[in-house]
Amino acid sequence: MTDPLTPAARALCEAMSAGFPGPGSPAELRAAARAGVREVPPAHETSANGVRVRLYGEAAGPVVVFAHGGGWVLCDLDTHDGLCRELASRTGLSMVSVDYRRAPEHRFPAAEDDVCAVLEWAAARYGGPLFLAGDSSGGNLAARAALRARDGGGPAVAGQLLFYPALDHRLDAVSAEAYAEGFFHTTAHMRWYWEQYLGPDGDAVAASPGLAADLTGLPPTLVVLADCDPLRDEGLAYARRLSSAGVQAHIHLHTGVFHGFLGARGVLPEADAALAASAAWITSLCE
Repeated sequence: MTDPLTPAARALCEAMSAGFPGPGSPAELRAAARAGVREVPPAHETSANGVRVRLYGEAAGPVVVFAHGGGWVLCDLDTHDGLCRELASRTGLSMVSVDYRRAPEHRFPAAEDDVCAVLEWAAARYGGPLFLAGDSSGGNLAARAALRARDGGGPAVAGQLLFYPALDHRLDAVSAEAYAEGFFHTTAHMRWYWEQYLGPDGDAVAASPGLAADLTGLPPTLVVLADCDPLRDEGLAYARRLSSAGVQAHIHLHTGVFHGFLGARGVLPEADAALAASAAWITSLCE
């Protein structure tokens, strides 16, 4: 059977999987997620409505509020520092990376409350077009923040950039079964992340942007997906629902790569191509 991953992606996938434990201990998983973090260059951090943020550029004008991935449990400002720097460099825009509260210590909706609080702060501080972005669970938070801004009279959002977002707690799409194992991010991991985030009584439907009843009035959206990813189909479904609701929605589906491939900038050409196209999309909305 032909491997759907490119040879470079397969080698990277195996190396990453070897150092990443199965679901079970938040502390163990957090340590594994930080194992590859190199020394982070100096950066400006501040408090945004009580939430710690890291700033990449402080000039007035367009700004991207970014929520990191990690299943609402793992990762932090440092694990995604390189990605934020790359996006800031490629777009020429300021970025605000959100150090939101993580599960299971802080369950839904604590993380999205933090992203929404930072969104309000960024709107007042920068004054220009306001964008939301995030990867995986961070994509979930960005999508939820856009919905809440629309519904609650929050600041106008000019666009949302969602990298392989977690949008549907049910995990019942074809890709969740087809790529359940063997492609680094497993369906079992994702189910465990949802359990940590929601707890025994969290509102799973409310936490799932893909299940929102009404998607009208949302900002232009780019959904960037990996073909070999349990979350692929929920991203495709969300983008198609947005289009049906009259929202300008685009899908960039990258073949031969797995969930989290954007972390392999300089190693996987697909990662560099995805970042270049994503940056071009955001900057086009500023014109």
